[in-house]
Amino acid sequence: MINKVGQIMLYVNNQDETVKFWTEKFGFIVVSEVDTGQGMRWIEIAPTKDAETSIVLHNKELIAKMSPELNLGTPSLMFYSENLDELYKDFTDKNIKVGEIVNMPSGRVFNFADNEENYFAVMEKK
Repeated sequence: MINKVGQIMLYVNNQDETVKFWTEKFGFIVVSEVDTGQGMRWIEIAPTKDAETSIVLHNKELIAKMSPELNLGTPSLMFYSENLDELYKDFTDKNIKVGEIVNMPSGRVFNFADNEENYFAVMEKK
């Protein structure tokens, strides 16, 4: 029986630039990095060392060649924040592309784009 989400695979064009975005602008940490020495490399990032769910950055071009049947599209991720206004200001101060804060039936939310124009959302959860 599955009891939690462990890792989310995110296929990107430039792993180094994407790690830089998520760590420097988003505040995530690198949990681990694996390089097989044969061209295969992946980087696990998370909001904290003890986070239950992490994001693993894979080289999109390499994975497409190895497993052409995989869907390499960007997953639709929803992050939670206890202080949406502060996070929104932090993102705009760091020149992260953000949408307007909108009121949804489930709470206030805004979207943002990473360095490769992949869009994600943040919802206020107190």
